[in-house]
Amino acid sequence: MSHLTPPRQLPDVTAGADPDTAVTPDAAAPSDDTATEGVTEAKQAESPEPGADSDTAPAADSTPPTRPGWFGWRRRYPLAARVVRVGVHVLAAALVLVVLLVPNRLDWITVRSFFRLPVEGLFLAALLLLLPSRARKITAGALGVFLGLTAILKCLDMGFRQTLARPFDLVFDWVLLNDAADWLKDSFGHTGEVLAVIGVIVLAVVVLVVSALAMVRLANLMGRHRSVTARSTLVLGVAWIICFTMGVQFGGVTVATKGYAQYLSNRVQYVREGLGDADVFKKQMAVDAFAKTPPDQLLTGLRGKDVMFTFIESYGRVAIDDPSMGPELDKTLQEGDARLRSAGFAARSGWLRSPVTGAGSWLAHSTFLSGLWVKNQQRYRTLTTSDRSTLTSYFQKTGAWRTVGIVPGVRKSWPEGKYFGLDHIYDSTHLGYEGPYFSWTPVPDQFSLEAFQKLEHGKKNRDPIMAEIILASSHNPWSPIAHMIDWKDLGNGKVFYKIKKEGTNPTQVWKSAKRVRTEYRKAIQYSLDSLTQWMQRYGDKNTVLVFLGDHQPVPTVTGGSANRDVPVTIVAHDPKVLDRVADWGWTDGIKPADDAPEWTMNKFRDRFMTAYGPQPK
Repeated sequence: MSHLTPPRQLPDVTAGADPDTAVTPDAAAPSDDTATEGVTEAKQAESPEPGADSDTAPAADSTPPTRPGWFGWRRRYPLAARVVRVGVHVLAAALVLVVLLVPNRLDWITVRSFFRLPVEGLFLAALLLLLPSRARKITAGALGVFLGLTAILKCLDMGFRQTLARPFDLVFDWVLLNDAADWLKDSFGHTGEVLAVIGVIVLAVVVLVVSALAMVRLANLMGRHRSVTARSTLVLGVAWIICFTMGVQFGGVTVATKGYAQYLSNRVQYVREGLGDADVFKKQMAVDAFAKTPPDQLLTGLRGKDVMFTFIESYGRVAIDDPSMGPELDKTLQEGDARLRSAGFAARSGWLRSPVTGAGSWLAHSTFLSGLWVKNQQRYRTLTTSDRSTLTSYFQKTGAWRTVGIVPGVRKSWPEGKYFGLDHIYDSTHLGYEGPYFSWTPVPDQFSLEAFQKLEHGKKNRDPIMAEIILASSHNPWSPIAHMIDWKDLGNGKVFYKIKKEGTNPTQVWKSAKRVRTEYRKAIQYSLDSLTQWMQRYGDKNTVLVFLGDHQPVPTVTGGSANRDVPVTIVAHDPKVLDRVADWGWTDGIKPADDAPEWTMNKFRDRFMTAYGPQPK
């Protein structure tokens, strides 16, 4: 038996073939097994099954060819397809660079800020080049999602800076998103709220998906051109080192940047500080100079007086100092001073620095009343579940005052009210108001003060009152706003339907920063007029009023100023009341001077209680 391999049998390919076409055996038959299979299949194709009609046998080329990519569009238009493919690569790279380079503040975004070289992009390229194909795709997708998350976080920072003049707090601020939804509902209705929430969710998902796809596409491109990508990354890396070392700038902007890494580092530090803040705050709460003072020695200088602590929403220093608003507001303050003097009152004013700006009124209120710096939601929750006494609860502890709250902005259950030492709370549903909302504001200030007069202050044969009153008409968005009417015409508040109809539309007002500032100024004027007219009309020799702003308005009004000062004023008929604070150095009248003393808001409680406690003999 011969062990020689028989000659290789090849199918007859000469029939109908181009004689000039060369056949390469190695390419046609990579192995003996596959060659044999090819011969068998060819013979079977030439010899149909017995009984089969050769005329109806399927032709070898009857199966339509596959259409690669975009339903065959790339085959029909190869040049256009190449342009689109290159364009998508460019857009993917641009998206990644924008996320790495874009600042988290709107006022920092300039064209020049994008003409920089981020070192983080070079590290990402180097990392992806070192990974095998499958790991590279998975890693690229994960990095893309992470970039998308940071893009969303930067957008949140922009929004919070526009509203609160600070970045989004990853530890404490999630609860504020619910408050933002409530604000949308109050300002634009339930439909507007739902559409806005759906839009935000869809946009967030799109950002995550698109950023992941962009990173995967770039990773695939780098994998197909590893050598070119490696050389480019090396060259750019050397360029970054040179530019960073020499401090090269373009139009005042540093070319070599590590801003994204610094942003992430700051974020991590903020989270660490936030997580450790609870212990710091608990230690601060334990210190209270009046905790052991007997009730009969508390606030002795105000016994027999009706004391009102009144917060004017968003009444900040900008309303007085800004050249575009100051002259009009100064006129309102002068008229208010004249009203108070005509009723026998005098006033002293200074400045307090609020822990918040733009929003977060409850944090400012609790800071003012507790004597602690309540700068975030976690501190607020810790405070309101503690036994720390507030200025209002000290009034309650004396037993010499009935303590009440007029809080028209509260429309839900408010269990924290008991913590602040209020015997009775009147929210928006208990003031007798049957009129319309003014955007976020449930009850106009004039009506709230009139309701206080009818429900508490105007009663005969009553005990002295300590009242915490929140005036909400100057709450963002300041459109539409109420205006003063005859106090006798307030009735049940339905008169405000006509007033609201005549007011401005918030969607139109907020198209212009100048118009927003104008409406803000008018809202503050309305609140001040409501308060000073009430004092002139209903105040008596035993009335003591402390009124202040809770925080500065949003940056649209302040112009991005970091100043957090708010005016604070004490008004009294009895000269002895103001004599007790004569050493404070405050300005006469209800307008504080530019150089009037400025305290942090948490300092007020102890200074007030000291001034109106037992005096040294």
